[in-house]
Amino acid sequence: MAHSGNPISDTTKALTYDTGIKSPVSPLRLGPAPSSSSSSSGSISGRNENKPLLRSASRKSVSGGAIKTHSGELSVDSSPKCSACGLSASKSGHNPSHSGSGGSSATSPAGNVPPTGNIYPSGKILKTGMITTRTSKSDVLSLGAGNYGHGSIMRGGTGGATTKPAGTEPPVSIIETRKLSRDPEELRKVGNEYYKRGNIIEALGYYDHAISISPEKPAYRCNRGAALMFLDRLNEAAKEYNEALKLDSGYIRAHRRLGSLLISLGQVENARKHLYFPGYQPDPNELMKLEAVSKHLNNCMNYRKVCDWTSVLRECDAAIVSGADSCIQLFACKSEALLKGHRLHDADVIISNVAKLEASHSHSCTQEKFFGMLPEAYLLFVRAQVDMAFGRFQNAVTSIEKSGEIDPRNVEISVLLQNVRSVCRSRTRGNDFYKAERFTEACSAYGEGLRFDPFNPVLYCNRAACWFKLGEMERCLDDCNQALLIHQNYKKALLRRAATYCELNRWAESVRDYEVLRRQLPNNNEIAESLFHAQVALKKSRGEEVHNVKFGGDVELITSLEQFKSAVTSTGASVVLFKLSSDTRCNQISTFLDTLCTRYPSITFFKVDVEESPQIAKAENINIVPTIKIYKKGNRAKEMICPTQEALELSVKHYSS
Repeated sequence: MAHSGNPISDTTKALTYDTGIKSPVSPLRLGPAPSSSSSSSGSISGRNENKPLLRSASRKSVSGGAIKTHSGELSVDSSPKCSACGLSASKSGHNPSHSGSGGSSATSPAGNVPPTGNIYPSGKILKTGMITTRTSKSDVLSLGAGNYGHGSIMRGGTGGATTKPAGTEPPVSIIETRKLSRDPEELRKVGNEYYKRGNIIEALGYYDHAISISPEKPAYRCNRGAALMFLDRLNEAAKEYNEALKLDSGYIRAHRRLGSLLISLGQVENARKHLYFPGYQPDPNELMKLEAVSKHLNNCMNYRKVCDWTSVLRECDAAIVSGADSCIQLFACKSEALLKGHRLHDADVIISNVAKLEASHSHSCTQEKFFGMLPEAYLLFVRAQVDMAFGRFQNAVTSIEKSGEIDPRNVEISVLLQNVRSVCRSRTRGNDFYKAERFTEACSAYGEGLRFDPFNPVLYCNRAACWFKLGEMERCLDDCNQALLIHQNYKKALLRRAATYCELNRWAESVRDYEVLRRQLPNNNEIAESLFHAQVALKKSRGEEVHNVKFGGDVELITSLEQFKSAVTSTGASVVLFKLSSDTRCNQISTFLDTLCTRYPSITFFKVDVEESPQIAKAENINIVPTIKIYKKGNRAKEMICPTQEALELSVKHYSS
């Protein structure tokens, strides 16, 4: 009798996303209560986090001292931390500009002190510092005409309100808000208070109401642009700054903010117009960022012309790091460069993420062409190429046709449009011939498509299937290799190549491909069976004796010494578990052995209960259980006492090849 993990004399042991837009201010930093005589907002500090791909435009706060603003509008501060496809981009912020009337800097009130004048449900007025329990009903009244998100209460109390965290109490009461509704400057101040507390949605409502009352004030537009930037609605912010400049073409702060935002969007020439505005001394840091982004974009364009895609990828990353970290066209360019470098998966991931953000970053009112294409057209141009490589032919046609509608005079788009249509026609003809078992004509049709798209892995794989049917195994192998050179993880091409290796009796290569597929598709029984037969054939080709092995066999229980000797000598490799049925660890290893039997069908697995078969335990000198022994042609190749599952599988995998 044997015991678990111990000599026989010992006692046997048992084996034991978010419902809305997040606040861009995190953490919340509050200061002393603002003076009622303040005529301008102070510096705002905040952070807009968790962007999936792009980062919002550059911002920098002004801390301490008075800020001279145009009618006292907001100063913006944000240094959002974000990355795109593993790339972390640094940002330099705005340097403040002073113009217009002066005003003192305001800071947020302490979060644990309710502002004076809030109305308690009982009708009593809360005094400053009074401690009381707030009701679940918010006193905030949204004044915005637009629907910006959660937290607003419609007039009449029919809307739902979200509970505000500590320190974010509304700066004014309902009664005071109604009084302010006729004073746009006071509405702006209340909006600024919400903005400083990170309640950007509420702030937008007050700015909207102020604009509706006094649309001729550029400062209100500039405030609204700052709030939109924190929400990463960058092109909407750009439109607000442009509106402010229509009202006052010499509005320095709007020029400065718009210039910095345009750098972030990759629109360097438009940014240059605003940063070099006559009579304004631009921030040297902004100018350095502008020149760096401009240089890398020009390099990127030049390398793209000569199809140096490695250099294109490098320059894209450099431009993003330099400051163009919200330019989705640059990320699309990265996708195109990765595609041309045959890194299809990475290209697909990036262009998919770009599509998610396209709505909030496209349709800029001051767009520049990108590589000679309109920005929206270029995004569709790249997407069409990626779709073609993955065999999404109809999607590719839709994308490139839409790109041609947006920019009908661009030569590159026109050429790709014709090629995509030609490839789709050839592919359809080839598929029809294949279904009709006219494989020679199908080969010609797929070959015609490759004339228009010589790096299309789907067409190579389809033509390989035709060569396989025609018995042209070497040609089939060549096309499979070409498809896998372009698309390394192309499972269909890998499966076809493995089958072709079998036909060519190249068993080692076949086993290698089937093992890759087995790891990628562990639950595919057909691949498991094909791997089994390839492994058996490989052993036979090496002169190993393989008898009475079958795919999908269970772990066999051995009960006699004669049966044991026959079992370990009749196969190329066998794994035997010596166990006690009453032991927990033995049962765990036994269960795992059932799993390995399915994963490695070329190896035979056996179990021996040492209590029921003491002769076998004595002959094999088993003193500790569980013990695993691996045999090859009757000879013991390896012995493992109380192995871990990882170590056991590693050994089984070694002897299966």
